[in-house]
Amino acid sequence: MEAGQVEPDRALLPTASPARTRAAVRELLRPHRGLAWAGFGLMVLATSVGLLTQPLLGHIVDVVTERRSPDALTLPVLALAGVAVVQGVTTALGMSLVSRLGETVLARLRELFVERALSLPLGRLEKAGSGDLNARVTRDVSRVADAVRGALPELARSALSIVLTLGALALLDWRFLLAALVALPVQAHTARWYVRNAVPLYAKERIATGAQQQQLLDTIGGARTVRAYRLQADHTRRVTDRSRASVELTLRGVQLVLRFYSRLHIAEYAGLSAVLVTGFLLVRSGSASVGTATAAALYFHSLFGPVNTALVLLDDAQSATAGLARLVGVVDEPAPTFAERADDRSTAAGAPAVTLTAVSHAYVPGRPVLHGVDLEIRPKERVALVGTTGAGKTTLAKLVAGLHRPESGRIDVGGVEPDESGRLVGLVTQEVHVFAGPLADDLRLARPGADDEELREALATVGALGWAEALPEGLETVVGDGGHRLTADRAQQLALARLLLADPPVVVLDEATAEAGSSGARQLDEAAEQALRGRTALVVAHRLSQAATADRVVVLSDGRVVESGTHDELLTADGAYATLWHAWSGSRSPAPDGP
Repeated sequence: MEAGQVEPDRALLPTASPARTRAAVRELLRPHRGLAWAGFGLMVLATSVGLLTQPLLGHIVDVVTERRSPDALTLPVLALAGVAVVQGVTTALGMSLVSRLGETVLARLRELFVERALSLPLGRLEKAGSGDLNARVTRDVSRVADAVRGALPELARSALSIVLTLGALALLDWRFLLAALVALPVQAHTARWYVRNAVPLYAKERIATGAQQQQLLDTIGGARTVRAYRLQADHTRRVTDRSRASVELTLRGVQLVLRFYSRLHIAEYAGLSAVLVTGFLLVRSGSASVGTATAAALYFHSLFGPVNTALVLLDDAQSATAGLARLVGVVDEPAPTFAERADDRSTAAGAPAVTLTAVSHAYVPGRPVLHGVDLEIRPKERVALVGTTGAGKTTLAKLVAGLHRPESGRIDVGGVEPDESGRLVGLVTQEVHVFAGPLADDLRLARPGADDEELREALATVGALGWAEALPEGLETVVGDGGHRLTADRAQQLALARLLLADPPVVVLDEATAEAGSSGARQLDEAAEQALRGRTALVVAHRLSQAATADRVVVLSDGRVVESGTHDELLTADGAYATLWHAWSGSRSPAPDGP
């Protein structure tokens, strides 16, 4: 695979155009204009004061060459010390303000990125691959952050130094300025050459990095399947190919930078030689003193640092710009507005019916998972979805929850389509995340304005209040990473309590009690029973005891509905469900209680 290329079935998240990226930066800076002008003003002052150093040194040279009294050196030496102090203080203040501006803007960009990334449809993210989003969240954000903290302040200071130093050269003698500009064509050509080659190279590198991370995630995440089907060699080859593509692009970037530096050195030597020759000619003709020529040479020499810094920072700037464009591309992705979601919620008030009409879906074109599914769940009805592994149960659950849009057909929840906001349909899956922080804050994610009494009521409803209040600090106990670890069944109870607080009219449980194990199964089933009370519910049944207590059982096979009816009706029919039930109940010891 060519470097920087991704799989044809991947639809990467968008990257903003250069014009849109610049516009986004202006939008982020607009609320902080005062801070920007204050930082810029201090940087101008610091640079202007620093430019007094070279004339003062030139004056000292004239004092020495003219053999004046040593007392004549006192004033310029004190002036040099004063320049150093003032320049140091103003530079520190200016840099701090510029850094503060950059960090503030970066923080806002991160907030917008995370907000929009969380609102993107799951299907869109799956098509892009988690590696693409992961590369943007990690590497792109890191590059932009490094540029904001280091490159942006230095670039601002370097640009000011260059402009003001060239102005100072002109004040000494316009011929010194012309001599210094000898280096400009080489530097300008080098900068244009670098930008022209660096922009596409860094863009390809970002894509290659995303593809590499995606392959690593796929291989590691599916390690059991890889081993089971003896696909280690194939996956190793894929990881190697993508890693090699990423490394090749990195090495091309290193070669580009080395050639960039060599061209800059040529410009430095040419410009300094021109200034020195001009100084020699002006001093010999009496048009300038030795001190003035010395100041001019020092001015040009002082440009080495700012010019090189500015041009070298093009490397960081181009890298950061590529990352910034990828972040802005995600920020600009359209998402349903809060008002639209609120309208959906009000339209489906109460416990609405859920209707699936000729619903088909495929994750990969040409490989359908669901085929023309027709299903109606009446208001407040509880439907259990059963079937063998790969029947399409989880896919159907995600479609009803709004995490995916069906490839064809329609899903109605009270007359509107479900979305990922969770206002219409609440989803609890087998994999539950416990957010790091106080338990109360974890619960309030579902209802930010809930008071302590509402939190306790939700916990009590799912049978979790006892253990929650027994924690070292009660509801204020820190849970999740770095805090108190919750068992699988308690984490599920927490998720069900969040569901109660969110209060969606329709609930989808996708094997939500599967992690409980035999010891906590009954307690967790009772908690789910309470959470579903009075709601329209679709339950992907991990244990068929859940199907036995449902109002209706729907059996999926190869993405099609093959049976539908009550538990007793389907047992009497002696079809697919009866086969599943006898196989499940016969494997249990002792035999399960009747429904």
